[in-house]
Amino acid sequence: MPIGDAPDFLRKLDELVYVRKRVKSGATLYHTGSKFHALYAVKSGFIKTENLHDDGRVQVTGFYMPGDVFGFDGIATDEHICTSIALEDTEICVIPLDKVERFNHGIDEIQHHFYKLMSREIVRDHTVMMLIGSMNSEERLAAFILALSQRFLLRGYSPYYLTLRMKREEIGSYLGMKVETVSRIFTKFQDLALLEVQQKNIHILDMHGLKKMLGQHPSN
Repeated sequence: MPIGDAPDFLRKLDELVYVRKRVKSGATLYHTGSKFHALYAVKSGFIKTENLHDDGRVQVTGFYMPGDVFGFDGIATDEHICTSIALEDTEICVIPLDKVERFNHGIDEIQHHFYKLMSREIVRDHTVMMLIGSMNSEERLAAFILALSQRFLLRGYSPYYLTLRMKREEIGSYLGMKVETVSRIFTKFQDLALLEVQQKNIHILDMHGLKKMLGQHPSN
């Protein structure tokens, strides 16, 4: 959270963290229908959220990396509408929402940050809907890679070297594509010298080329 370096505020924010919890790779943190108790911040590792449709299909709804906060889906009804699963050994911080609401000092600043986090989730969901509804398959994957690159950059990592914690099937589910299509487009991007792909390691060779696919100016 971009909270500056005020020691008193940092101490108050740290008081919100109820416990730090380790989640093994493949383990579930909460299920669809679970009682909502808290928000969760990823300290290390990677989390995905998914929904199970009535016809048995699983739809991946989000990917969360260190620095991300998730669990907002449970606020409206006091029940989670998604299932969260660790894609690798993950450490999360549990943040009970009632502790945020009861905070007496500095609450405006803390709540402001949580509102920004909630807004970010809304924007991200809207972006995924736009991806699926208005872009072809190649544009969807290019947008996904660029968004992930930006998230790495914001965390101080290189935006050109990405390690994908999710499987091709999970990327396809998230973007509304078949796994064969995802694999085919990765191969095409590699043939076009846009990417270098080695299993889960992605090296972006031509950032401008990816942005041009989305109609973005190379300077963006």
